[in-house]
Amino acid sequence: MSMIQRAPPDDAVAHSLRSVRSHAADLPAHDFERVIDRSCGDSLKWNRYAGRDVLPLWVADMDFAAPPAIIAALERRVAHGCFGYAEPMPELHEAVIGHLQREYGWQVEADWLLWLPGLVSGLNVACRAVDGDVITATPVYPPFLSAPRLSDRRLTTAPLCQVHERWTYDFAALQDAVLPSSRLLLLCHPHNPVGRAWEREELERIAAFCLRNDLIVCSDEIHCGLVLDAHRRHLPLAMLDEEVARRTITLMAPSKTWNIPGLGCAFAVIADAALRRRFSAAMRGIVPHVNALGLAACEAAYRDCDDWQRALIATLRRNRDTVEAAVRALPGLAMNHVEATYLAWIDARGLAVADPAAFFEAAGVGLSSGAEFGLAGWVRLNFGCPRQTLATALDRMAAACTAALRS
Repeated sequence: MSMIQRAPPDDAVAHSLRSVRSHAADLPAHDFERVIDRSCGDSLKWNRYAGRDVLPLWVADMDFAAPPAIIAALERRVAHGCFGYAEPMPELHEAVIGHLQREYGWQVEADWLLWLPGLVSGLNVACRAVDGDVITATPVYPPFLSAPRLSDRRLTTAPLCQVHERWTYDFAALQDAVLPSSRLLLLCHPHNPVGRAWEREELERIAAFCLRNDLIVCSDEIHCGLVLDAHRRHLPLAMLDEEVARRTITLMAPSKTWNIPGLGCAFAVIADAALRRRFSAAMRGIVPHVNALGLAACEAAYRDCDDWQRALIATLRRNRDTVEAAVRALPGLAMNHVEATYLAWIDARGLAVADPAAFFEAAGVGLSSGAEFGLAGWVRLNFGCPRQTLATALDRMAAACTAALRS
């Protein structure tokens, strides 16, 4: 019986691989001060304000280069030259499982992982996979509000509340939102946009609420690698106990932490086999395969980029502190402490302007409108950018606020 022999790479590919390794070695490991010009390319973030002097701090896309280890992995994959349909390999499973164990002490099996081209796809699949209506708390990431409608599910909502300058769940309001047909809770953990990293006691109350009302919970944990408070550690909801794990769909991705959202790679972690089958069946025919470069970047992120992540957290923590100090000093604005994410949720109602996002855009700063998250009068600011960019944006906001309240 003949054996297929693996041919050595030709000279061109071998030279390319050597160049990749050399280039990767030359890349700075942690460079968060370099201002990268993204204004003349394909950036969704920057092209929104093309031709205008507006700094875009809206969509959750940082202005930092990806980690050198990810860039090197992508260059190696490109040097291979073939870009057919790809599938997750054992090395990728090992990288993800190792990271979850290392970071959270979460022991996950390879067959619990279902791969997705993005976390938003996962929210929509969850709504289709669970036969019933949907509950969530607002304000919240806009796809939480659109996914149920797109899946022909009724959505009921409960407002988060502020207690001692901290956003939290109003469990009475959440219970009032339950319908006889409610079967799914969409949880944002850590929370976008309010920046909360939910504590164990809060997660236990959420879990008890789901058990009491016989709800499946889809936990969006895409920002789990971005807990900024040094004394805090992310706790996956599914780790609370086996019963909670059986009714939990956890959605994760490397896209936010390692700034690779354009590579489109995410995954669901589902311990329960029956729930996993329902989720997989809902994906069939509508969810495409993850692309080859997304898989390569994901493996490198979870295996080789812990040091880069720690340096990023230090940078974001400094930026967070800068934003909090600046906003609290500005007339007409207020915000709570950001425990996780790189997103500041700012109360602009004190400015008494009809549309705070439009107001700041006119001043040269592009922010997300709170109305998109279900809470008008607020704005969301992305501080995942070099210090120079952030300082300029905050100066512009300060000038605009001062002028508005003088007029």
